[in-house]
Amino acid sequence: MNARLVCGIDSSTQSTKVEVRAVADGTLIATGRAIHPPTNPPVSEQDPRAWWDALRTAFAHVAEHLGEVGAVAVAGQQHGLVVVDAEGQPLRDAKLWNDTTSAPQATALTERLGAQAWAQACGLVPVASFTVSKLAWLAEHEPDNLARVDRVMLPHDYLTWRLCGEHVTDRGDASGTGWWSPRRDRYDTELLGTAVSDADSWLPRLPRVLAPDEPAGVVGSEVAEQLGLPAGVLVAPGTGDNMAAALGLGLQPGDVVVSLGTSGTVYTRSHSPTADASGLVAGFADATGCYLPLVCTLNATKVTDTVGRLLGIDSRRVASLALQPSARAVPVLVPYLDGERSPNLPAATGLLTGLRTDTTPADLSRAAHMGVLCGLLEGGDALARAGVATSGRWLLIGGGARSPAYQQLAADLVEGAVVVPHAEETVATGACVQAATVVTGQALDEVTATWGLGAGTVVEPSGHVDATRQRAAYRVAAAAAADLATRPGGE
Repeated sequence: MNARLVCGIDSSTQSTKVEVRAVADGTLIATGRAIHPPTNPPVSEQDPRAWWDALRTAFAHVAEHLGEVGAVAVAGQQHGLVVVDAEGQPLRDAKLWNDTTSAPQATALTERLGAQAWAQACGLVPVASFTVSKLAWLAEHEPDNLARVDRVMLPHDYLTWRLCGEHVTDRGDASGTGWWSPRRDRYDTELLGTAVSDADSWLPRLPRVLAPDEPAGVVGSEVAEQLGLPAGVLVAPGTGDNMAAALGLGLQPGDVVVSLGTSGTVYTRSHSPTADASGLVAGFADATGCYLPLVCTLNATKVTDTVGRLLGIDSRRVASLALQPSARAVPVLVPYLDGERSPNLPAATGLLTGLRTDTTPADLSRAAHMGVLCGLLEGGDALARAGVATSGRWLLIGGGARSPAYQQLAADLVEGAVVVPHAEETVATGACVQAATVVTGQALDEVTATWGLGAGTVVEPSGHVDATRQRAAYRVAAAAAADLATRPGGE
C-alpha cells in the first residue's frame, strides 16, 4: 500500500493518545487525546467500551489527516483482563494492571507450582498485576461470569478486535499474561490450568499470537466510516505499552529505560530470555522478536504529586524545591504509597525516615524524587543480577521525564549521563513504527533508524549528590518498610 501517513494509538490507564506521523521520515503531523475514567486502587477497573469512546474522540482531533493514513497500531496498558461474551459484550469492567485485589490469588498460584517453575516456564512469578492472577480471581469470585466467557483479551487486543474484528495479540503483550511462554513461543496449558479448570477448553478463547510484522487485518467499512479512516486501512499486531515505548526509542540491547509515569518501569532489550525466581524481573518478550526484561513499581510520579498536594504547591514548585542543594542529610522516603509490586508488597504503605524539626519543604520534595528514583534503580540492579547487559545508554521517559528535578537527580544517582528523548509520547510513537512496518514491509530497526528515534537532550551529573550514600540509606529504609508490611498486624 502506498500511504503517506500512519497512526499510532496509546491506550493507557489515564487516557488514549494518538499520533499521526509521516511514513517516510517519522515527522509528527498531528496528535489527539481523550481521558479515561479515573480508577481508585486497590480496586482499579474500567469499562473497555470507554476506551473505544476515547479512541473515537482522540481520532476526531486528527480527523483532517486520517484520509492519508495507510495503517494503524494499538499499544495498550499491559495485563488488564478483558472478558467478553458470545455477543462480544464485556461481561464486566476490565481489571487493570494496578488492581491489587488479586494478590491472594497470585500468592496461591506461586505456591502451587513454585517460583522457580513459574520463572522457567514463562519468565514471570505471579503477582497481583499479571493477568493469570486476575483470571484466578474471576474464577474464585465470579464463577457465573467465568462460565459465560467467550473470549479473553488484553486491553490492546480489545481495541484491535474492535478495529478489524480479529481476535489476536502479539508476543510482547502475551508475555505479560502468565500463561504464554516467551522461551517457547506458545501458550502453556499447565500455567493456564492454575487459574481455570480444563485449560485445554480455554485455548480457543485466547487470542492468536501474531508475528512482529504480521498484520492483524484491515479496518472494516463501518468502523472506517465511524472513525474517519479510508476503507482497507491495515491494522498492525499492536503490543503492550512498554514494548511500544522500546520501539519508539529505537532501543538497542544494553540500553536501559527508566519510565516515570503513574507507575515506574526500568527495562532493556535483550537477545536472551530471563527467568528470575525472585519475581523482581519480569521476563517479557518484546515487539521485535527479542526480549524485554522489566521491573515495574506501582508508585512513581503520583508520589511527587502527593507530596506537592500535602505541601500545597504545584508540580513545578515541587521540582524547583527538589533541586535546592542541602548541606545536611535530607529525609528518606520509601514510596510504597499504594502498596508495591517490586518488591511484591501489596499491603505496604509509604515510609518517611529522618524527619527533623528543621526539615523543610525542599527536603521533602527532594526526598520524594529521590525515593521514586532509588526504587527504580534498585530495579536496574535486579536486571544486572538476572544476567542482562545494562552497559548502554540510560534513557528517561514518561511524564516525569519532563521534570528538571527528575532529570538531574536521575543523572546524579546513575552517576552518568541520562538521555531525555525528544519524542514525548514514546508509546504512541512506537505504535506508529509498527504501523509503518506493516504498510511498507521494512524491518522495525530500519524504520527506527530512518526516523532517528532515541535522540534527545543529554543531562550530566551535577556532582552535588553522594549517590552511594543516598542509595544505601534508601535500602535501609526500604527494608524497614518491607518489615512493617509483612509483620503480623502491620497492615
